[in-house]
Amino acid sequence: MPQILINEQPIELDAEGFLRQLDDWSPEVAEQLAQNEGLELTQEHWEIIELLRAFYQEFELSPAMRILVKQVKNQLGTEKGNSMHLMRLFPGSPAKVASKIAGLPKPTNCL
Repeated sequence: MPQILINEQPIELDAEGFLRQLDDWSPEVAEQLAQNEGLELTQEHWEIIELLRAFYQEFELSPAMRILVKQVKNQLGTEKGNSMHLMRLFPGSPAKVASKIAGLPKPTNCL
């Protein structure tokens, strides 16, 4: 079973690198998950991570890309609320990668 080590404590991941237990998330876990994705988190990344975690807390689901873009636009403005900005921060599948780093489940319609 895949895992990461945080402060010498094993944190279990699923086959795609998502946390098995959402309660295992911490900023240190996020940094390691980002590193696994080849990313170094900046303040812009943290804005999206915090937005995603708040969204999940309210709705109990990880948003797919279209909803994520809309949420970012509503919360952070049109400069950041577009797919190009999110692709730059979280290459590949932004909703999936950002949800993984935020310690949330995989969005339901992400491949």
